[in-house]
Amino acid sequence: MPEGDSIWRAAHQLHGALAGQTLTASDFRVPRFATLDLRGWTVEAVIPRGKHLLMRLVSQAGERLTIHSHLKMEGSWQVYAPGGRWRKPGFTARCVLRTPVADAVGFSLGQLEVIKTSDEDKAVGFLGPDLLGPDWDPVEAERRVAAAPDVPIGVALLDQRNLAGIGNIYRCEVCFLAGLHPASPVAAATDLAAMFADAKQLLEANLGPGRRTTLLNARGMPVGRAAGRPGYWVYRREHQPCLRCRAPIRHDTLGKVDRANPDLVTEERDIYFCPKCQPLLGAGE
Repeated sequence: MPEGDSIWRAAHQLHGALAGQTLTASDFRVPRFATLDLRGWTVEAVIPRGKHLLMRLVSQAGERLTIHSHLKMEGSWQVYAPGGRWRKPGFTARCVLRTPVADAVGFSLGQLEVIKTSDEDKAVGFLGPDLLGPDWDPVEAERRVAAAPDVPIGVALLDQRNLAGIGNIYRCEVCFLAGLHPASPVAAATDLAAMFADAKQLLEANLGPGRRTTLLNARGMPVGRAAGRPGYWVYRREHQPCLRCRAPIRHDTLGKVDRANPDLVTEERDIYFCPKCQPLLGAGE
């Protein structure tokens, strides 16, 4: 499932290509909206909200609609020159939007709907404060996470109702930076504010191309690029030596993600951790 920085980049690209442009054609390849025609509507903005994309449009009559999408595990939006050849199979396209200057295609979108812009809160209002959004509120995020002290910290970080934008990569990396096993309960996290600060800085540091987390130290401060250093502290580094203590990184699973609602944690996902630097505390198992 994409991380918050991936959604931010997708929104930034879509906004740059479509904002201010009038649609010359629209094609929704899902039954519910198959007959919807948005030709003549103008794209006002493309907004990221956690792991959701909100594409706001206005008609010549002043009506406002939002194309709401969630990529889930395999989805993506891509921008092409008008009539450009797609890089993904056509049968995976779920939404095609054409303007005089660009085509935007949503492939394998896990969720796609068109709603009144005034109803956006019904689609994303349940989300917690967005680490990359103007609504970021660390105090509220801490209140939400701390309200369930027995929940594993690795599950709490993925639950988008607590705070929006952290995916599996960043939960593994943030837990490592905090020296805490992801299965330890929230109550064992002595400084949630510092964990959130690390997560926010990691996300913000990776808004450009590529992704690295080892550019930050244990408190999230930049330390410069180390020659030959892997991109991640622990993520997908099973059996490789810890960058701090050289103990072999381990892999396990934790938590769950509801496929019907990917913002709610209900299905096991991979975790990576250093058994020496990240002791399992409390009753998190």
